[in-house]
Formats: sequence, structure tokens, C-alpha cells
Amino acid sequence: MAVPSDPARVVLVGYGLAGRVFHSRLIAAEPGLEVAAVVTSDPERAAQARSDIPGVLILATPEDAWSRAADFDLAVIATANSAHVPQASAALDAGLHVVVDKPLAGTAAQAQDLLDAAADAGRQLHVFQNRRWDSEVLTARAAIDDGLLGRVHRWESRFERWRPTPKGGWREDGPPEDLPGLLYDLGSHLVDQAIHVLGPVVRVYASVRAVRDGQAADDDTQLILTHASGAVSILSVSSIAALREPRLRVLGTAGGIDVCGLDTQEDALRSGADPRGAAWGVEPPEATVTLVTAADPQPREIPRARGAWPEYYRGVARSLAEGAPPPVDPADAVANLRVIEAAALSAREGVAVTLDPPAAHVG
Repeated sequence: MAVPSDPARVVLVGYGLAGRVFHSRLIAAEPGLEVAAVVTSDPERAAQARSDIPGVLILATPEDAWSRAADFDLAVIATANSAHVPQASAALDAGLHVVVDKPLAGTAAQAQDLLDAAADAGRQLHVFQNRRWDSEVLTARAAIDDGLLGRVHRWESRFERWRPTPKGGWREDGPPEDLPGLLYDLGSHLVDQAIHVLGPVVRVYASVRAVRDGQAADDDTQLILTHASGAVSILSVSSIAALREPRLRVLGTAGGIDVCGLDTQEDALRSGADPRGAAWGVEPPEATVTLVTAADPQPREIPRARGAWPEYYRGVARSLAEGAPPPVDPADAVANLRVIEAAALSAREGVAVTLDPPAAHVG
């Protein structure tokens, strides 16, 4: 393997939406990392990668990357969900550190096996949970940390869209091994955020449904999580929501906040905006935050935190160069998947599922 240097050399496996729009652009914004190679067998995507990243090496298969692993420091797996486990395992076997897009695996057991493999190989395993740095989540954490809300008893979080006609693709109608549907896709983010902010989950109840005609994978899903603290998280992911509630509502014994509007960093990346720009993460005026407290019951607007997705790869670079703690502990992904598996079971059986031990993050 290459001797760690500044910047670390990245081989990016996959150059679809995740690889090109999210990973490639966020890596390019981090001085401690550079995309040295892209793995894709698609001629159009290969041409796009050459245009986006001058001088990049194009490799046709992941096996081509593993065979020349000494040229790289880090493999970023941005492929379909079904490829995450085998490709991450192969990258670790080749001696590379690894970043894997969410969900890390289909089951908590598979995820734990990857963690064990990384430990055995002496390599770092990172999971891409960029939405911990969403503007609305950072805003809520600041309000909680500042004591404005008292003891939080309810966390309502939603990713809801109005898409009555399915777009197709593996995320909506792929085979079961691709984990299509919203529970494993956007649900992975909402579960991660809820545990990250409110702590361990002890019970899960869920409705996991396919509502649109001809749709097999879930497109309207709700989870109710009971945390060890007694707080409840109510999480909703939907592609068939014609009307929408606030993106995030947090209620506590001393106050509450409504955060309107989904973080716009994804839209910024899609439009080609540079994450290093001075206005990165600043939300538009209509993305309001309303606060009510026991001391001041009149609703008032408060400033919204800036989104900070670049912090994820900044943390990865520091972990590689300095041995700093990972930006997201990979064990957190195991906890997230325990909750997601419990949600699927709850929906099938129509019962609440108790988690023993509780599903908890490391930090």
C-alpha cells in the first residue's frame, strides 16, 4: 500500500449519482484527499470522470483497483447497495482503508463482520453518513446544547417528497439484494440522526408500505423509536406526500423548535457549487427556524446553522493522516441497521420490537 501522504490517494468505485455528485465533489474540496482513479465500465461515465477530474485514471473493474492497491490509500465504495459488502471486503483484503456509502450492509451481522475484517486487517472502515451535518440537525443540536428546549421528549423528522409517478431505477424497483425502498435509503439517515442526537433506542414500531401502483419497494414508511431516555422519535420517509409538515420538529420540557425546509447541500452539489465557497451551507431566508420557550412563549425566528457536509471527508482525512477518531464510528452503522431490521420485522408482524441491548452509537 502507498505510504500515507498529503493528499491521500483515493480510488472511487462507482461514478453514478453517489460517486460523481456526492463523493467526488466533497473529496475534491478536502485538501487531504485526491481522487486518483475512478472505477466504472460505463463509457459515458468514464468520459464524464475524465472531464470532471483532469488526469484521473479510469479502471474498468474493482478487481483492477485491488490488483494495483499499492497505488492508493483509500477506496470509496459508491456503488449499488448489493455491492457494498463484497467490494468493501475485497478492498480491505487488498490492504486499503475504506469508505462505504450508506447503508453499510443489509444486516447488522454483515456490518459487524466488515468491522471485524477491518480490525483484523489493521485498516480503517468509514461509513458515509453525511447528513449528520445537515443544517436542520446542527440547528437542533445547538438549541438542545444551549438548554433552550429543556429535556427533549419528542423528535419528529421527515424526508417527504411528492413523486406520484415512480422514477424507476434500482433504488425503487431493484432486486431484493439491492435493498430498494425508502427504509434502507433515506431511512438510514433519519435513524442515524435520531440515535446520534437522542441516544440509544430500546423499542421500534414501524409501518413500511408500498403505496403507488405497481410499486414493490416501500415508498411510504414511518418509524416510532423509543429511546432509553424516554424520548420518542417519529420518523417519516415518503415519496407520496402531497402535503408536508416541517422537516424537523423538536419538543422539550422547556420549549420546542420547528425547522422548515430540507438542507440544500445536495441541490448545491447537483448544481456544481464548490463546497469551499464562502456561502456554502447557508440556507435561503424561507428555510426558517421557529422557537418557543417557557420563558418566552411567543413564537420567534432564530438563526439557522450552516450545513457542513465537508466536515465528513475532513474527518476522514484527519483520521488517515493523524489517527484522529473517525467522523462517524463504523459501529454506529451496526446500531442503525439493528433499528432498521427491527422496523422491517415490526412492519411484517404488526408488533413493537424490543432491542436488548439497546441500539446505541459509540459517541
